[in-house]
Amino acid sequence: MQPLEKLNILLVEDHHDLAETVVDFLESMGAVVDFAADGMTGLHLARQHRFDVIVLDLMLPGMDGYTLCREIREKDKNSTPVIMMTARDELGDKLQGFEYGADDYVVKPFDLPELVARIKSLSRRHQGKVTNEVLTVADLELDTGTREVKRAGEVLQLTPAGFQILRILLKKMPNVVTREEIESELWGDDPPASDTLRSQIYKLRKTVDKPFSITLLHTVAGSGYRIAEADGET
Repeated sequence: MQPLEKLNILLVEDHHDLAETVVDFLESMGAVVDFAADGMTGLHLARQHRFDVIVLDLMLPGMDGYTLCREIREKDKNSTPVIMMTARDELGDKLQGFEYGADDYVVKPFDLPELVARIKSLSRRHQGKVTNEVLTVADLELDTGTREVKRAGEVLQLTPAGFQILRILLKKMPNVVTREEIESELWGDDPPASDTLRSQIYKLRKTVDKPFSITLLHTVAGSGYRIAEADGET
């Protein structure tokens, strides 16, 4: 088992080369990583999806890391572990980060294995006793507690948005779920561009259905989407 297998991580970092390096390394360790290059986008993702750990740069365009961390802690009551990542190494900066709700701190430049170790440690500490609910259809299983998704015994790697869409469809099956319902669940009253959900459904289909002989995710023309073992419209 890879060190970060099953963990969903949000990286908020405006330095694209560093972000690409960190994302590639975390994904090579088994994590599923979402990325934001500015504070407002990072805040939006943190509010709309469930992550196991947030890795947050301090100096960001639009909204700095301190403010982002305070927003999710005080306004959203979000307890997701936060690792602040910054070039600053003065004690006062670290204390301010902890005051705003950070759980840990790494100072640039840092070794990537050190970041992995800190992510593992925080995720273990944050995990409490979870009441598991296993949602199934045909050979597809989604465990809401462990967030593991399997089909025909094979573990599927989904993005946080893909996991949420699949959970929504499984909970409502065999009913049709409208685009508006899904968008409301994912993004509240401020959904992104109109093609975003279509893109997420496309990626979800590639993972859940494309490698297998039976299609489970169906489009119902003019209505929305549904999960079922057989359907007349796809």
